[in-house]
Amino acid sequence: MLRFGFLFATLLVVVSGCQKPATPAEYNAKAANPERYNDALNKLTQVVIHDIFSPPVASRIYGYANLAGYEALVPFDAQYESLGGKLKQFQAGPKPQAGQEYCFPLASVRAFMTVARALTFSVEFYDEFETAFYEQYKKDGVPDDVYERSMAYGEAVAKHVLDYAAKDSYKQTRGFKHTVTNEEGTWVPTPPAYMDAAEPQWNKIRCWVMDTCNQFMPPRPHPFSLNKNTPYWKEVDEVYQIGKRMDKNEQAIAYFWDDNAFVMNIAGHVSYASKKMTPGGHWLAIAQTVTRQRKLNMMQTVEAYALTSFALADAFIACWDEKYRSKTVRPETVINKSIDPKWTPFLQTPPFPEYPSGHSTITAAAATVLTSLIGDNIAFTDSTEYKYGHGVRSFQSFKQAAREASISRLYGGIHYRSALDNGAMMGEKVGLWVLEKAKTRKSAVANR
Repeated sequence: MLRFGFLFATLLVVVSGCQKPATPAEYNAKAANPERYNDALNKLTQVVIHDIFSPPVASRIYGYANLAGYEALVPFDAQYESLGGKLKQFQAGPKPQAGQEYCFPLASVRAFMTVARALTFSVEFYDEFETAFYEQYKKDGVPDDVYERSMAYGEAVAKHVLDYAAKDSYKQTRGFKHTVTNEEGTWVPTPPAYMDAAEPQWNKIRCWVMDTCNQFMPPRPHPFSLNKNTPYWKEVDEVYQIGKRMDKNEQAIAYFWDDNAFVMNIAGHVSYASKKMTPGGHWLAIAQTVTRQRKLNMMQTVEAYALTSFALADAFIACWDEKYRSKTVRPETVINKSIDPKWTPFLQTPPFPEYPSGHSTITAAAATVLTSLIGDNIAFTDSTEYKYGHGVRSFQSFKQAAREASISRLYGGIHYRSALDNGAMMGEKVGLWVLEKAKTRKSAVANR
């Protein structure tokens, strides 16, 4: 019996030793599963929520992480090319060594995760995830030398992107505060936390694709007036009236699109914060839903994330530039002072000036890019924030979702109608500009 066991064990060793190693085509086919990139993106979103990054800052993080992921994956598909020379001040980065084998899908997620670690705080959240994550590629049969070379290439691309990020003026904008003038019609902090205005210097951040932060500057907001016959006052009254008679469906729409990264809850003497997804994170999750639904490959998926991220980031820069130019007061402040001191908006007012609507701007930009990349009239169900209690909604297209996200801010009592309309027009222009300038495909037969 012992001799039989010894022979059986020897046979197993011989058989396993005779198994052919996976070919590059075989292990790359497994490694190029877009769900792995999705897992990396979702992990970053979890950390962004935990670290409570403001929506503009979150858009910056997503932009650089997805730029790194895209650039490291470009050599995997001959139809695609680097974004070097197409983004502001960005040059093509490291090239793979000629004649050497790589697993570029592995390099892509490594580049993504390296940038994600560098730009967020709670890096310990990545440790266990990455340990198990990279083990998948070894199980795919990626040879040790290819694995190490691919990881190193991803890190080199990430370093190149992080060097690029270090020159975007982000550090120089830290610590600045907006000075409240108390001039009639200008923004002042709002209840319940009366927080300082968020990111007053965001227009100093280097644009991604736009020529300047004010390239698509919207029309001037209506002049402040308490005269009941003026356009401004009519907009104030509209917000007030909607807040008083809003139905359940309008409330559901407002709450679904809240996306307030930091909501302060106050109960008596106790105050605590609720953390939620940012608007940019929400739209990247929508992109994930539809790229998965349409069965796009990894290259197409990463392209969608990258271009959507750039549109979101530039839309935030353009929007914030106007917010701190016009410094428009929020409806809550005007209504409490001039109509009804007990009125409260359905949603908590975010801590920055009113005009234009950030949601309207960035959702129009994202929807414009995704419509061009994936198609119009693509129906989908968005369960992005179901886990946060915000429900599930279905849409017939990206643009329909963007329009609903925009009107949600009027239902929420935090924006005037002109801020929605003009923000959406500006966001669409940003999205179209990104599509025109940030070309990703070599082929004349493009996807847009």
